[in-house]
Amino acid sequence: MILAAALAVQAYRGRDVAQGLAPPLSGAIVSGRFFDLAQLRGKPALVYFWATWCGVCKAMQHNIDALAGDVPLITVALQSGDAVAVGRFLQERGIVQPVLLDEDGEAAARYGIRGVPAAFVLGPDGAIRYVALGYSSEWGLRLRLWLAER
Repeated sequence: MILAAALAVQAYRGRDVAQGLAPPLSGAIVSGRFFDLAQLRGKPALVYFWATWCGVCKAMQHNIDALAGDVPLITVALQSGDAVAVGRFLQERGIVQPVLLDEDGEAAARYGIRGVPAAFVLGPDGAIRYVALGYSSEWGLRLRLWLAER
C-alpha cells in the first residue's frame, strides 16, 4: 500500500516532465565559460537541477560529487541567486561541477519540473532516458547512466 502511494505521488510529480530530446540548455556557467548541452553528446550524461536553499539537494550533493569525475554532467542552480552568490555557495562547500544559473526558472519550466532535486539521464544521442525526482543515490544514478548507454 505504501509503495503504491509512493509510486502514485512520483507519477503525479512527473506528469509534465520533458520527454524525448532534452530541451536546449546553454549559457555562461558560474566560472564564466560558455556551456551548451550539445557538448555532452556522445556518452550518457546527467543534467542535475538543484538549489542552494534545498535541504535534500545538500544531502544529495555527495552523490553528484562522486559522479562528477566519471560522467559528463551539468548542474543547474534553480532560483538560487546571481553568479556571485552561487559562486560563494560553491566555494564554501568545495563544489567544483559546472553550474549553469536558472535565476528565473525558465530552464526548469522547459524541463517540466516544479521542484528540486531533479536529475535527467541523457543517452548518447541527447534524448532523455530517465528522470529522477527527489533524492537519488549515487548507485541509482550510475545504474541509470549505465542503462542509458545500452
